[in-house]
Amino acid sequence: MAGQPNASNMVVGLDIGTSKVVAIVGQPTDDGGIEIAGIGSHPSRGMKKGVVINIESTVQSIQRAVEEAELMAGCDIHSVYVGIAGSHISSMNSDGVVAIKEREVSTYDIERVIDSARARAISEGQRVLHVLPQEFSIDKQEGIREPLGMSGVRLEAQVHLVTAALNAVQNIEKCVRRCGLEVDAIILEQLASSHAVLTEDERELGVCMVDIGGGTTDIAVFTEGAIRHTAVIPIAGDQVTNDIAMALRTPTQYAEDIKVKYACALTHLASSDEMIKVPSVGERPARDLSRQALAEVVEPRYEELFTLVREELRRSGYEDLVAAGVVLTGGTSRMEGVVELAEEIFHMPVRIASPQNVRGLADVVRNPIYSTGVGLLHYGMRDAKHGHGLHGHGRVVSAQPKREDVSRRGLKDGFPALDKIKGWFKGNF
Repeated sequence: MAGQPNASNMVVGLDIGTSKVVAIVGQPTDDGGIEIAGIGSHPSRGMKKGVVINIESTVQSIQRAVEEAELMAGCDIHSVYVGIAGSHISSMNSDGVVAIKEREVSTYDIERVIDSARARAISEGQRVLHVLPQEFSIDKQEGIREPLGMSGVRLEAQVHLVTAALNAVQNIEKCVRRCGLEVDAIILEQLASSHAVLTEDERELGVCMVDIGGGTTDIAVFTEGAIRHTAVIPIAGDQVTNDIAMALRTPTQYAEDIKVKYACALTHLASSDEMIKVPSVGERPARDLSRQALAEVVEPRYEELFTLVREELRRSGYEDLVAAGVVLTGGTSRMEGVVELAEEIFHMPVRIASPQNVRGLADVVRNPIYSTGVGLLHYGMRDAKHGHGLHGHGRVVSAQPKREDVSRRGLKDGFPALDKIKGWFKGNF
């Protein structure tokens, strides 16, 4: 990778999705953005609704995606930030209280109060993924975002607690380790995506982000700059493909193609005179079908999905507080008519979002399908800046230049010519 300032601050995000595995290599730019150095993508086999169902297939998909990213970025990948999703994830809001040691809030006090908030009873077989501070209060003064250095006696914290099934986490770790990679941290996928697609204003005003993938639809609600609610709905793009396959009696891989190329989420937007060829099962000939008939199959499923999201938003109690409306992202959000249908159901503004603040391969990654992957990089860089992963260990260098690249980048990074001469001497004398 020519002109690469420093390989040691490279971070790798690995999005192990139900339909694809994406590995993205990037490094921070001075203005808080991300320079994308390499990207690798491979169809995912071995995942269902966000959970590993076949380790062997998942390992192969991860390996292919990582190798592709390594080749493009010209580096060796050693450790990754991994996303996790699935119906096993649960979340709740919790609080903690501690006495302030020296009458002035120190980092130690903040760590203690967050620890006391995470000590909530967590059911057997669950593991805490994130303890996300929402706000602090000191001696009854509420709404403090950054308590460090403030005076007081009693510190309280409101946090959002995210837990996942231990076995689901272990299976993902197992797959990554089988590829010879270390796990820097495991991150909730919608939390990652939110770092890539939401603006600061949206988080402040209140926003509901909906990441519609292949196997799961992940929801995150933000108000006043903090995350308030997360949920996972096990209906997404795979269900739409399945509906098309069943209704049109066509094999799944053709149904997926038809969905991507021709499907529309609103029947009245699709024309009845535009025809598409639908392959049949077995030896039967292909049939002609109008685009409108296809939309009639797709619309009810999207309607059901958005209704479920709306109910989830209602249940969370934040429906009236999301003034910035709904932000859709993820591969399944890219269909014609999705925004219009969503606005009809949510009765609020809706937009489709792609990763922001990216350079390098920006034209490639500015696509809703890469939101989680780019978001994992954002998360990883924030993590690296604070100098510790989720498990409190020091940062591991995620990516290092390939050895053979030293000669390509000239003498400033070492003396390949000297090494060659040394090697020649060793070999000949």
